[in-house]
Amino acid sequence: MKSFLTTIAAVSLSLNSLWAIDQNHSQLTQLVTSYAKPSGVDYSGLKKKHGDLKAYLKELAAVEYSEFKKWSQNEQLAFLINLYNGATLDLVLKHYPIKSLKDDVGGSKGPWKIPAVQMFGKTTSLDTLEHEFIRKYYNEPRIHFALNCASEGCPPLRKEAYTGAKLPKQLQEQTVAFLANTKVNQFSQDKLVLSPLFDWFKDDFVKKSGSVEAFLDPYFPKIKIAPGQRKISYSDYGWALNDAR
Repeated sequence: MKSFLTTIAAVSLSLNSLWAIDQNHSQLTQLVTSYAKPSGVDYSGLKKKHGDLKAYLKELAAVEYSEFKKWSQNEQLAFLINLYNGATLDLVLKHYPIKSLKDDVGGSKGPWKIPAVQMFGKTTSLDTLEHEFIRKYYNEPRIHFALNCASEGCPPLRKEAYTGAKLPKQLQEQTVAFLANTKVNQFSQDKLVLSPLFDWFKDDFVKKSGSVEAFLDPYFPKIKIAPGQRKISYSDYGWALNDAR
């Protein structure tokens, strides 16, 4: 009997392993490694692999909330970021070719409020995923440099999926790269020209660091960005599709 129970337990463990989600998100990494470019996303090439993206999103959709809650905070956040980016890619590919996700998809509601995400047994919107899960439960403003809204003004899509094991390093790299983009961010001794992301999501940076300037200061030690000492303005946000073509 003991041997029989041991065998059953081993089989059960094996089955659980088979159905466990890949925390490395290898399927997504294979796709973005090939189709995420410095100039945007190669949507025409990615469209040929749309089936692979759908298979990956189906895997994420099968995760139950009770299982999700057992993971570490970094694993949870990596999962949600990948889900957001993957669902955004899927939404673009369903309508591609388009000139702008914002203007060409979703009608009067826009693309971020329509049902586009399968998660925890429900269909929801990208806005709900971002604002009611990612921003609400994780005090991490650097997610704004990881979430990709398929527009030229947003941070570039990373050429690998996010993982719990590497998340702090990945978010830091995304932040440094985005701040170095002088098309949307400019820093000097007398003024700051920032991406509108710092305006739209100001509360997130204030919650984490006390102010936008205090968040930025560690990244610019030679300038010393003290709160209130510089006039802040915001650059234009490009809503055209981040199409590498």
